[in-house]
Amino acid sequence: MTTTAPVRRELRDFYEDPAVPVASGTPRSVRQARMLAAALGPATRGAKTVLDIGCGDGTAAATAAPFLAGHRLVGVDWSQDALRRAHARLPYAVRGELTDGGLPFATAAADAVLFSEVIEHLVDPDAALDEIRRVLRPGGHLMLSTPNLAAWYNRALLLAGVQPVFSEVSLRAIHGRPGKEVVGHLRLYTARALREFVAASGFEVVRLRGAPFHGVPRPLRPLDHLACALPSASSILLLHARRT
Repeated sequence: MTTTAPVRRELRDFYEDPAVPVASGTPRSVRQARMLAAALGPATRGAKTVLDIGCGDGTAAATAAPFLAGHRLVGVDWSQDALRRAHARLPYAVRGELTDGGLPFATAAADAVLFSEVIEHLVDPDAALDEIRRVLRPGGHLMLSTPNLAAWYNRALLLAGVQPVFSEVSLRAIHGRPGKEVVGHLRLYTARALREFVAASGFEVVRLRGAPFHGVPRPLRPLDHLACALPSASSILLLHARRT
């Protein structure tokens, strides 16, 4: 019988590799930041604590910062290499994990969590959402983004017998799908699956929006932006939920 320990060690080595991408596209970050800013309201009503869990190199949090002026933004990641880069962009960046002891924050310590392009990398997403729910106050906001398995082009690729974009069969090389970068995706969600999963984890889904993917070839980008109007077919899923 195999265990998860060797898998996690291999994933740790993978994500500590400086060559592995730790940032995603600006359009997604901006849309998500605007959603969060609208949910929190201005800091004049009271500064809120926002945890960017899986902050990577801090690019997404730095993009969100102007929309969250006055609120406390804290980056969290398990990769020491990513944190070194995040410190150049964020006033606060700390090491933390969603499993193996949990995050270094008290229960109900946060008003909101940014969880951007992380869940697709996790061995145990159920435990991750349990830990996020623990650190969020009742009524706190979860802003989660993840690639969409049912993106408009993935539907066409599957009909043609091609491995969907975002999916991976190896941590060493790309096999059977478009693209050049191995990014370590383990889980993929459709809009329906993401809604159901988050709701089953103790959250109330408030809204689901779509966002474009920065890796779409330039001639197809107008189509990708149009697809955002139908989140179930968009490249990226942006979900806003509240802790119940």
